[in-house]
Order: sequence, then C-alpha cells, then structure tokens
Amino acid sequence: MIAPGSELSVARQAKLLGISRSSVYYRPRPESQEELDLLKRLDELFTENPMYGSRRLQQMLKREGVLVGRRRIRRLMKKLGLWAVGPKPDTSKPHPEHKVYPYLLRGLTIERPNHVWATDITYIRMRHGFLYLCAILDWATRKVLAWRLSNTLTTDFCTAALTEALARYGTPEIFNTDQGSQFTSAEFTDVLKAHGIQISMDGRGCCHDNIFVERLWWTVKHEWVYLRPCENGIEQKQSLAECFDWYNRRRPHQSLNWQTPDETYFGARDNAQPQAA
Repeated sequence: MIAPGSELSVARQAKLLGISRSSVYYRPRPESQEELDLLKRLDELFTENPMYGSRRLQQMLKREGVLVGRRRIRRLMKKLGLWAVGPKPDTSKPHPEHKVYPYLLRGLTIERPNHVWATDITYIRMRHGFLYLCAILDWATRKVLAWRLSNTLTTDFCTAALTEALARYGTPEIFNTDQGSQFTSAEFTDVLKAHGIQISMDGRGCCHDNIFVERLWWTVKHEWVYLRPCENGIEQKQSLAECFDWYNRRRPHQSLNWQTPDETYFGARDNAQPQAA
C-alpha cells in the first residue's frame, strides 16, 4: 500500500493509512525449512485426524522419528489456526469480549440453497511459506460462494469473503461458524445482523457441527493443493481460483446424486421460483 516514490513522505502515507511508520520497514523473518516441513506435516496429520490435539500429534510425529515438544506443537497449531474438534479444557475460550451465539442447526433439515451458509479458516501451504484460506459454503449444495486468502489470521479477509457472497448470491436464513475470534468479532457479526441473518455457532467440542466445511478442506487439500504446490501467493491465488471453479462446476458429489454444486445450487433455486402465468 505504501508507495516509496510518491510525492507524500513515507511517514505521511503511514499516518493516512493508520499504521505505524516502523511497520512500513518491518520485514518478517522467513520460516526455516525445518519449521515449514513441520508445519506441512502437522497440516497433513490434522487434516486426516481433526480430533487429534497436541498430545496425539506429538506421538504420531514421534512414530515417524520426529521428536518435537508439545509446547512447540501447540505453538505451531496456533499458527496454523488449528485446534482439535474434541472436548477441550476451559483454557481454550473465544475472545472474552465477544458474544457467542447458540448452535441452531441441531435437528434442522437443510435441503435448499441459501437456507444455511457456513465458513471456516484453514492453512494452505506453499513451497516456501503458507497462507490462510477462508471460504463461504452453501450447506445444502456444497457450493463455494466466495473465498479469500490472507497471510495473517485477522478478521478483514473473512469479512471480505462474506461481503462478496452476500453481494453475489443474496442472503441465507442462517450463517454457521465456529467460535473463533474472527467470527465472533463485531466486525463480522454486524454484517450478518445488518442483513437480518440468524447467527449460529458450533458448540465447544462438537466435532460434527461444521462437518461440510471440514470435508471441503479435505477435498481442496488432497485433490488439489497437495498435488499442485505453488511458489508464492500469486500462484496460490490463481491455483485456488482454478480449484474452486473445478469444485463448483465440474466435480460431481455422490451426496448430491452425482451432480456438481453449481448444478444443484442453481437448479434448486430456479425450480423454486414461481412459474409465469
């Protein structure tokens, strides 16, 4: 965002953007290859075993000859935005100042587009680094409505994905998330409230509350990302654009009677519209 050759000084540009001058010159130290390799392996293990916490992941790595302390595994899991879907102690809580909403999907039959949307964040690895991916999913049809990449676990890229989905596809009745601080923040929930959308949040330790987003991450990683490693963020963004085009338009789902998400989403929505007299 900062333009060094601009007529405005760097200090003035930083002030206008609301950031500190020192942050303009900050360059994060790149991860070591050993750290990147460990992050990649943790991501693979967790994608296969989302119930596992740091203790079991430590033992799985130990069986592979990788000796890592639990404190380091917990630190890396936090960096990846991962936590086990099983029950957790009271030390794992949402942001204390953010409201947590009840889970509204238990026992609910969801069979039509725009009834329930859901979202989550996952880690996307590259050859020399990683990014975070947020996607908005239509629950009934599995269609990915919008997505964004970021190099930090902030709220803005999640809100950007939500805003795009609302602009392109209208409003759902219910929006379901986990209790992560990005989704319990006022920045995110205020957008939902402004559109009259009911807010639903997974229960703590409930492993199936957001199961379809977890399945999406498995598909994206195993059927695309792991097979097409990218060098940098530009390549990764282009690759994921191709991935979600393939996923929505060309990948049939057994659960959708072997239709694609696009065929199910647009077909059901069009059939629900009243016929002209």
